[in-house]
Amino acid sequence: MFGSIETLMRPAELAGRFPLGALFIAEAIGKLLDIHGALAYMAGFGLPGPLLVPAIAVELAGGLLIIVGWQTRIAALALSGFCCMTALVFHSDLANQGQVIHFEKDLALAGAFLVLWARGAGRLSLDAWRGTRNQAPKEARAGP
Repeated sequence: MFGSIETLMRPAELAGRFPLGALFIAEAIGKLLDIHGALAYMAGFGLPGPLLVPAIAVELAGGLLIIVGWQTRIAALALSGFCCMTALVFHSDLANQGQVIHFEKDLALAGAFLVLWARGAGRLSLDAWRGTRNQAPKEARAGP
C-alpha cells in the first residue's frame, strides 16, 4: 500500500529532525532578542554571563546542523549533553512539579539526541549526500 518501510522512513527521519532542530534555533533567537533577560536568568542560577555566548552558539549551530543533517552525530551528541546540563542546572528543583516536567523534557530530548547520534541523520541529509558523493569514486575505481 505505502511501498517499503524504507520509503516511509526517509521523510520521517527528516520530519523528525526538523522540530528537534527548530526548538533549539528558536531558543537561541529568543536569547538573542532578550540578551539582558537571558543574562539575568543565568545569573539567578549563579552562572557567569560569558557562558551565554557558547550556549547560544550550541543551540543555533546545533539546531541548524540537525535540520540539514550535516555533522549530525557531533551536533546530536553536543545537544544531548547540553540538554542534560540544562536539566541539572536549571530544572533540578524536583519539589516543583513544573520544574520536574522541564527536567523530564530535557532528559527526553537528550535521549532523542542520543538515538540520533547512534543512528545518524538518515538518507535525506547532507551527511548521506556527502557520504554517497565520497564513495562514488571508490566504487567506480573498484572495477571487475
